[in-house]
Amino acid sequence: MQFDINVRNIRVVNAGSVGMPFGKPGEYWLLFDNEIKLHKTVYDFDETARLIKETKYPHAKSFAEQNVLNLPKEEIMLKALSNN
Repeated sequence: MQFDINVRNIRVVNAGSVGMPFGKPGEYWLLFDNEIKLHKTVYDFDETARLIKETKYPHAKSFAEQNVLNLPKEEIMLKALSNN
C-alpha cells in the first residue's frame, strides 16, 4: 500500500508495489530526489498476465490470475495484516 505519513514526528513512506498491488490495479512506485513523489503507472493487465502465464515460473497461471487480473481488496488485505 502506497503512503507517506508522519508517525510521532517520524516520516514513514512506502512506495507501494510494482508486481503485487492491492486495491486499484497499477504499478505503484516513488521517485526520491530532493523530495518524495508517489507515482502510479497503468499498464496492459491482460497482456502482462498472458506473458506471465507463458513463463516457467512456478504457479504462473494462478499468480497472474490472482495478482494481475484479480487483485485482493484493500479491506481484506488490511484485515489479514492486522493482529485482530
